Amino acid sequence: MLMRVLGIDPGLATVGIGIIDSDNSGEYELVDWFTIETPKGLSLPSRLLEIQSDLLEVIKKYKPDLAAVEKLYFEVNRKTAIDVAQARGVIIVNLEASGIPIIEPTPLELKSTITGDGHADKKQMQDMIEITLGEKCTSDDAADALGLAIYGVISHGSIGLLADVLPAAS
Repeated sequence: MLMRVLGIDPGLATVGIGIIDSDNSGEYELVDWFTIETPKGLSLPSRLLEIQSDLLEVIKKYKPDLAAVEKLYFEVNRKTAIDVAQARGVIIVNLEASGIPIIEPTPLELKSTITGDGHADKKQMQDMIEITLGEKCTSDDAADALGLAIYGVISHGSIGLLADVLPAAS
């Protein structure tokens, strides 16, 4: 059965969006990727409202069966963490209100599943995503979102680690 998965890399300035289809056989079809961006000059409430409005359009247009939204992990900047957490809250609430099941991997879980290494860097992640989908994503945020969408398929099904299914990235 075909499943559409929406991956979301939360942020306040930039939200990464990645949408894939899969029949859970290890085959993936890239549907779309892009970012939602909010202007710095807007107030926090206006930026959150922009994220909500754009996300609702994404949900309406693509009708995902599942969403994967990354859990936050911040070591240094608390102000950024709080703002991003608020944006993530808007995302989670709107997915829930739309009746879309949500999974929330940590960065470690995501990297381990996609590359086989929980400490993989962005290049390793992007290489595996490119190998998996057959297309290079030029946005770091959208690439992370595509990784989350792939994670959603893998965690929802039983095909195992992506790194075990695909050839190693060079």
